[in-house]
Amino acid sequence: NWTVGGNEPSMAKPLLRIQRYFCRKPVRFFSLILLYLTAGSLVFLHSGFIGDSGSRARGGRVSAVASETGGRASLSDTRGIGIVSRVLRETHRPGRRIGPRWMRKSGRQGYSTERKGGDYASSWNRALKGRNAKEIDDGRAKYIGCHVDDTQKRALRGVSFFDYKKMTVFRCQDNCAERGYMYAGLEFGAECYCGHKIQAPNASESECNMGCKGEKSNMCGGANRLSIYRLELSQESARRYGSAIFKGCFHRPDNVTAALPFSAVIQNMSVDKCVDMCTEREKSLAVLAGDQCYCGFPTRLFSLHELEDEDMCLHRCPGEEFESCGNDKFFVVYQTQVQDNRCMDRHFLPSRSKQLVALASFPGAGNTWARHLIELATGFYTGSFYFDGSLYNKGFKGERDHWRSGRTICIKTHESGRKEIEAFDASILMIRDPYKALMAEFNRKYGGHIGFASQAHWRGKEWPEFVKNYAPWWASHTLDWLTYGKNIHVVHFEDLKRDLFVQLKGMVQFLGLEVSEDRLLCVEGQKDGNFKRSGLRKLEYDPYTPEMRQNIDELIRTVDTALNKRNMSGVPADYKPR
Repeated sequence: NWTVGGNEPSMAKPLLRIQRYFCRKPVRFFSLILLYLTAGSLVFLHSGFIGDSGSRARGGRVSAVASETGGRASLSDTRGIGIVSRVLRETHRPGRRIGPRWMRKSGRQGYSTERKGGDYASSWNRALKGRNAKEIDDGRAKYIGCHVDDTQKRALRGVSFFDYKKMTVFRCQDNCAERGYMYAGLEFGAECYCGHKIQAPNASESECNMGCKGEKSNMCGGANRLSIYRLELSQESARRYGSAIFKGCFHRPDNVTAALPFSAVIQNMSVDKCVDMCTEREKSLAVLAGDQCYCGFPTRLFSLHELEDEDMCLHRCPGEEFESCGNDKFFVVYQTQVQDNRCMDRHFLPSRSKQLVALASFPGAGNTWARHLIELATGFYTGSFYFDGSLYNKGFKGERDHWRSGRTICIKTHESGRKEIEAFDASILMIRDPYKALMAEFNRKYGGHIGFASQAHWRGKEWPEFVKNYAPWWASHTLDWLTYGKNIHVVHFEDLKRDLFVQLKGMVQFLGLEVSEDRLLCVEGQKDGNFKRSGLRKLEYDPYTPEMRQNIDELIRTVDTALNKRNMSGVPADYKPR
């Protein structure tokens, strides 16, 4: 035993000094913090060295990625402590794409060359190493095989998207579906390629052996090898043509020169060539009429409101065997990526309004979308009872104003208390099918404005609890506004989506503003804004139990009765219980 005294061992004195040092509380506290930070720094540096050595091992590959993307991804972007570079790239002329219905008829063999990649198995593969034909179909995509990919001549030549930290199979599929591509391919565990046509032969399944960076249980191709999926797109997404959107077949306008002022005759006409020409001329419409390409904007002379049967436009493009270019009487119309600026200017009201108009809705009923439409149609910012920084950053500049400022054309609110409702002088009341509204709000709650709740949330306790609490609110919200609101203008989400021009015109008139038809036509081309979820179906089963449906149907009947009692149109027939 050591004792304190003149004969204590030499080892005891230093220990006693340390003990006394740490007995001073402030000194002890700061010393421990210093030790903690020092230890953390060592771990941090260690991880950096490991990451750097890992990057050197794939240095050649990263350099190749950088060169393929025009220098937008540098070697340093993927090194060190895991800094991730995300790259989007559109090649100048992608392969053949999906377009009108006539290109997808079963009698035509428009994509027979694409199927050389192998049998479309009855499902998409969970991408484990032992792939076989007994794969599980999840309704989103079908795995069709491992394919060769050449950095000089890509198998899929549309958009590409890289994420060396969080890439997953579904994330790649989602990105490609959002842009209307038919195929999604994953390579090197972290690279996603999109395309409408597979332009490379099959490879052995064993060569697609690299786990996805964001989910090691799934395979994301290999070195110069693509795991390719055929996407099951929604009808709306399938109407895209790469960067352009198919609008339909339309009768030749009476005064074509006034309606579509720019035109040219193009040798070996194809959709690509016309879309490219109109994009270069900064026009939002590319219109094909045989070998003639017209460019312009939607106007009253060519409003795109009167669709013709697509069979009237059947006329093969000289430059592409499986595309239709219309004829001299019926035009094929595509919307380019050029923004129609006739409705993009927005301002605060020139003088403070004495009336407060609410844009009221249950959460998930399309309030943000309606704000986007109203701002484009009127040229004035909308306000909010709340403050959402993400909406402000997306361009909703009225978000920061106090809701009573009087500088905005209307004010978003989800409130349903009598006091809050009576604070407004008038209101546009948005109503949406509760089955859709509940799912939209659940996705927003757990996935953000354009994200999605995970399968774990849907199948866990969160969803039943959410429906139990929110479904009654859907009904009480509408009933309260009908009871306490002044000067109510009801807009059903489904009607607005189905007939945007007429419904939005009515909303502008209700706000006391003069209607500009050119602005409304412009809005139709920009209607989605930044808050539209992508085309892949996200849920492959009905999340509503019979008990949930019974309760929600009763709520729908209650709201329908209340609307009819006030001589307003009842709920739309497409979600009214039968």
